[in-house]
Amino acid sequence: MEMDREYERKCYELAYLIFPDVDETVDDLEIKYPERNLKADAKVVRIGPSPTGMMHTGTLFQAMVNKKLATQSEGVFYVRVEDTDQKREVEGAVDEIIAGLKHFDLMPDEGVVGKDKEVGHYGPYTQSKRRDIYRICAKHLIEIGRAYPCFCTQEMLQKTHDAQVANKVIPGYYGIYAKCRNISIDESIERVKNGEKFILRFRSNGSHLKKISFIDDARGKIEMADNDEDIVIIKSDGLPTYHFAHICDDHFMRTTHVVRAEEWLPSVPKHLQLFDAMGFKAPHYIHTPTIMIKDGDSKRKLSKRKDKVAAVSYFISAGYPVEGLNDYLMTILNSDFEMWKSKNKDKSYKDFEFKLNKMSSAGSLLDIPKLNDLSKEAIAKMNSEEVLRNVLEWSKEYNKEFYDLLNKDLDYAKKVFGLERDNATKIRKDIYKWEDVEPTFRYFFKDNYLNELKEQGYLIKTLPEEKNTLTLDVIKKSLEAYKEAYNENDTKDEWFDRMKDVAQKLGFCINMKEYKANPENYIGSIADFSSIVRMAVTNRKNTPDIYSIMQLLGKDITLARMEDTISKL
Repeated sequence: MEMDREYERKCYELAYLIFPDVDETVDDLEIKYPERNLKADAKVVRIGPSPTGMMHTGTLFQAMVNKKLATQSEGVFYVRVEDTDQKREVEGAVDEIIAGLKHFDLMPDEGVVGKDKEVGHYGPYTQSKRRDIYRICAKHLIEIGRAYPCFCTQEMLQKTHDAQVANKVIPGYYGIYAKCRNISIDESIERVKNGEKFILRFRSNGSHLKKISFIDDARGKIEMADNDEDIVIIKSDGLPTYHFAHICDDHFMRTTHVVRAEEWLPSVPKHLQLFDAMGFKAPHYIHTPTIMIKDGDSKRKLSKRKDKVAAVSYFISAGYPVEGLNDYLMTILNSDFEMWKSKNKDKSYKDFEFKLNKMSSAGSLLDIPKLNDLSKEAIAKMNSEEVLRNVLEWSKEYNKEFYDLLNKDLDYAKKVFGLERDNATKIRKDIYKWEDVEPTFRYFFKDNYLNELKEQGYLIKTLPEEKNTLTLDVIKKSLEAYKEAYNENDTKDEWFDRMKDVAQKLGFCINMKEYKANPENYIGSIADFSSIVRMAVTNRKNTPDIYSIMQLLGKDITLARMEDTISKL
């Protein structure tokens, strides 16, 4: 017993020697950061992005899960910036992360909400500003004999690693390879007094021969080998490793559920040991599936280096609508979202009840064609004013020339984006992101249209390649005849009757059923004739209703474009 008391005394001596300026205790922190006053089943969740570059799409994925869990349970969603790896920190990364969350309507209730801006009572929410908290906790572990200084140099550690690889054993600092674990506490005290450099390691009581189990709230019961590695908890720069910071932060920020990527599953035994050693209650764990992407016939993990869609900034700069992207995130998060959406077309993803047991444990495929379809649906639900507002917001940042062009005549722009949209029974779906707008509707704007003709040429010249009866001479005669007959005051029915009359006189069939039965008797169909007119006016094969387009362009522009096309044939 005396030996135990002596060892305990020396542990306190070592702790004081390493942290002579730390006066507060873990008990003081418990008072400073009390349990949150929330209802019993409220979830306190967070994302912990590192400011080491772009905001990863996976972070947005995690944010959606956290936001839904917090909102549904009347809990708290916060952002904690995990910047302990300061050598890799990138200027402006925090701003980009917050901008991404804000853009996609996933802002937190508390935590980091901007550069050097935090809200909430459980901060600081930036790890580099929480050094004192980590030091208090690390001192506590030394005092109870669960942490010790390690004096091994990088060269020594590398030599050990190489030997482990050569002997085909699992690399790590454990067992006989943990050289500083079993040096006497007196020697540790002496070496610290002598000014030797050291880091702090956790003293594990686990064994890799033993299995542990825990409940993942999305995956159920999981069993894996216990941790026997003496992991680093405080680095040489005085900052904690992710493992130790996670324990301290999630406890004192009163996190109830930790949502993170499945790549962190192997770390659970380490974290459970740390929580237990500190006397803290471990949070619930939820490990989300890895985001995958197609690569030829196979799938692979989304890569920052290879895939532009790995960056949230891509979706913002391309102009994906918020509702469309968030709907898509829900489809890969919950297997029953699509069925719910099909029955609730007018409702938002915010109205959907997210369920952890409906989340896949396998990799989630980032299916861009599917995302595009959902984005088309989201845009199609907007009226012309909403479309114009979104296009203006996007183009102001990413296409200033187009932004200025739209602002010259906002009423005209609204009419352009309102074609077959406002009060229509069937909404067209021709765009799925805002960067598509200018090239899709270029023909409505004179200079843009003329530039396209210079760069891409006249599409109408390719018609003979598709149907040999539509020679350039036939196309020219068709446009000349229609140009003479065109009347801007026609109603839509009168316009179509006039078009059929001209087409029939030229040898086109105006009855599609008859044409399909005897195509050899005609130059082409009324659809072919309409295509000639459409391409002459818009340089497009597919557009909204051509009658509405000509009405909006006006007689002078419509006839001028036909005349220009005729002159180029």
